[in-house]
Amino acid sequence: MTLTRRFIALGLPALLFARPANAHHGWRWTDDGRFELRGLITEARLGNPHGVLTIDAEGEIWKAEVGQPWRNERAGLTDAMLAPGTDIKIIGKRAADPKDRLVKAEAIELLGALFELYPERL
Repeated sequence: MTLTRRFIALGLPALLFARPANAHHGWRWTDDGRFELRGLITEARLGNPHGVLTIDAEGEIWKAEVGQPWRNERAGLTDAMLAPGTDIKIIGKRAADPKDRLVKAEAIELLGALFELYPERL
């Protein structure tokens, strides 16, 4: 069997049954509408590829993706500002699946100031 025929016989069926990965890179996993979430930061995991805040919003626990360290810094945010116990408002896009309590932050309001992570999306 030639190499081309072997590829067709073995590779093509594998490609037909392959599924896209369930990763949520970019914005495709989000809903189109604007979403706002207010609550108290209970946990902060900051760093690459992006930070994740755990927020208690009236007893519901949410995860909020914030920017990469460079994006947060460019917006004027510091890690100390995102400490547990801080009141926060997330402005962004929520997960398209309403069962997922997950939001991607486009802007963050805290300490009386607005920090625009993605000003081009606002």
